[in-house]
Amino acid sequence: MAAAVPAPARAQAPGAPAAAAAAAPPVFVLNSLDATVSLIDPQTWTERQRVPVGKEPHHIYLTPDEKSVIVANSAGDSLSFFDPRTGALQRTVTGIIDPYHLRFSPDMKWFVTAANRLNHVDIYRWNGKDLQLAQRIATGKTPSHIWIDSRSTVAYVTMQDSDELVAVDLATQRIRWRVATGPMPADIFGLAGDKTLLVGLTGSDAVQVFDVSGAEPRATGRITTGKGAHAFRSAGDGKSVFLSNRAANTISRIDLASLTVTANYPVPGGPDCMDVSADGKTLYVTSRWARKLSVVDLASGKLSRSVPVGRSPHGVWTLDHAKR
Repeated sequence: MAAAVPAPARAQAPGAPAAAAAAAPPVFVLNSLDATVSLIDPQTWTERQRVPVGKEPHHIYLTPDEKSVIVANSAGDSLSFFDPRTGALQRTVTGIIDPYHLRFSPDMKWFVTAANRLNHVDIYRWNGKDLQLAQRIATGKTPSHIWIDSRSTVAYVTMQDSDELVAVDLATQRIRWRVATGPMPADIFGLAGDKTLLVGLTGSDAVQVFDVSGAEPRATGRITTGKGAHAFRSAGDGKSVFLSNRAANTISRIDLASLTVTANYPVPGGPDCMDVSADGKTLYVTSRWARKLSVVDLASGKLSRSVPVGRSPHGVWTLDHAKR
């Protein structure tokens, strides 16, 4: 079945500051319980603007042409497109059902969303501007996070409440396999070569390691990090990845060669999503329970500042980021 998404409903953005064009790209913070996006100035560390969006914005992703960054409003059944350089709202696309998590395939042909409350994964065709629904796939309970391999052939999705990892074939839009995981699997990070996946176990204190190189997946290891192991973000050096431990109030740095924790950084307030500055010196972290954006100086390993934002900040992103 193929259904076209309704024509995008265009929304007029609130006027951006006059100096926005000359300013540094903002740090976007998604305030899930306020249905807003905070635009943080990375030079003054103040909130430039707070922009209303659909209900429950959770995650954010750059379009392949880098002309827009998309905020997925899960309970609002919509996507908000922003200018990643200025923070101006460009348009709102409605009719996207429960887009909790989102990701483009590397070949730029597919756009995949996980419906966290409605238990399905949607696969859309992407023509560079508009989305067309190719297939809706019933999954396990509470699809959470998505990872797509470098060849754009498989989308891996965690099932938060049925404790599973599923592999979806993008060409056929069918589930290839499913495998049991530890409690409450959340974010996924794939290593170079597409042979190994790391899965954060929010209901535990560890990352589970899977070998997905064969016809069937195999659990091959476990990396102890901290309670509430949740979200990943590449450090940008090709050697390590950060993981937030939401209940432990820490961020772990994991070495990708040895798959061991090499450093831990204290971050209060339930650290969740992260981004890394382009120079690799600063880590931006949403403190989910503290209504703040926490900023970590990676050289000292200490919290350098915190910026007040809205309720339940979740996704964080800036165009001025380190290599993914």
